[in-house]
Amino acid sequence: MTMADSNKTANLTIGDQSYELPIHSPTVGPDVLDIRKLYGQAGVFTYDPGFTSTAACDSTITYIDGEEGVLLHRGYPIDQLASKSHYLEVCFLLLYGNLPTATELEDFESRVTNHTMLHEQMQYFFRGFRRDAHPMAIMVGVVGAMSAFYHDSTDISDPWQREVASIRLIAKMPTIAAWAYKYHTGQPFVYPRNDLDYASNFLRMCFSVPAEDYEVNPILSRAMDRIFTLHADHEQNASTSTVRLASSSGANPFACIAAGIACLWGPAHGGANQACLEMLKEIGSPENIPEYIARAKDKNDPFRLMGFGHRVYKNFDPRATVMKQSADEVLDLLGVENNPVLATAKALEEAALSDPYFAEKKLFPNVDFYSGIILEAMGFPTSMFTPIFALSRTVGWVSQWKEMLTDPQNKIGRPRQLYLGETARDYVDIEKR
Repeated sequence: MTMADSNKTANLTIGDQSYELPIHSPTVGPDVLDIRKLYGQAGVFTYDPGFTSTAACDSTITYIDGEEGVLLHRGYPIDQLASKSHYLEVCFLLLYGNLPTATELEDFESRVTNHTMLHEQMQYFFRGFRRDAHPMAIMVGVVGAMSAFYHDSTDISDPWQREVASIRLIAKMPTIAAWAYKYHTGQPFVYPRNDLDYASNFLRMCFSVPAEDYEVNPILSRAMDRIFTLHADHEQNASTSTVRLASSSGANPFACIAAGIACLWGPAHGGANQACLEMLKEIGSPENIPEYIARAKDKNDPFRLMGFGHRVYKNFDPRATVMKQSADEVLDLLGVENNPVLATAKALEEAALSDPYFAEKKLFPNVDFYSGIILEAMGFPTSMFTPIFALSRTVGWVSQWKEMLTDPQNKIGRPRQLYLGETARDYVDIEKR
């Protein structure tokens, strides 16, 4: 991987000294100032809390243009992938850089399908958690513990072991998430089946019980697959950056992905669709919507409509159109009459889309709004929303992890700081303080 050639430079003046900084031009997106030698030449650091203006790496996997509402995976627009492809094909694309041939896809799907089972002893690891443990707590622990069960895929210097770890993580994450849900509900674990597709297998492991047969509805399976696809990767976000930073130390892949899951657990990152459902429950019923829309427009009211607008996408969320289609299909199938949350969601969507205020502010329903509705309709509790997000994002984390390990510029992450504490001072004995 090499940066695009550029002869452009920038000049930085500090006092009476001037320094020339190289400028790298990407294939698409804004140019990047190269400040790697700045401290050595000028003795200064740059200050960028949250890294909102800092490129920590170069990558060929995912590109986002928030102003224009663009999300590309290896150059393919997300709306095309979500409507024409399916999750495992997108996994192949993210991992290897190109869409697979029919033979390659069949081989890849076979490898994933045949590695979905967990080591039988891992059942006892699940049972070590309290019954009321959050599924994300279970996932963080179990994924991190995979390194204790799969010693033959922890050597990150071995390309084959990296490949084995990648397939294992993608294949086993639905089983781990489903078992975390089953343990949380007190139901028996359900083993994966090789005759089902990825999304159907997950739904069956979550909702089937030994007492009766469970048939996966294809509409629900397709909606689940789209949720997986639309959350597969999202460039250098907080959890992806966490995976990269953990990986930079040489940590094993399971520890790195567990770190990503822990970061995703934070409500500012992976909890958006859960926050949306909690808002809908607060609204209560469709007749309360005018009151809450008025509150959302009031700058002095702390209430905000969750699931509308996006921090990255300033225009529209390119994932939302396809997700809306699936939400409509699921609601048509399951109905909203007996579920006040879904009835409120449907009425709120109609009210917001017909209100000029939201169009002017570009506050359109985003992927979190529609995915939350779908998961609620399927019967998932809000505590499972973030685990499903983690399951979906695993391939993105793994792809970024693999890319980083083959990058010749890879080095251990070591952010700098603006120190504002005390200067050096002498220790004083306790009797004299």
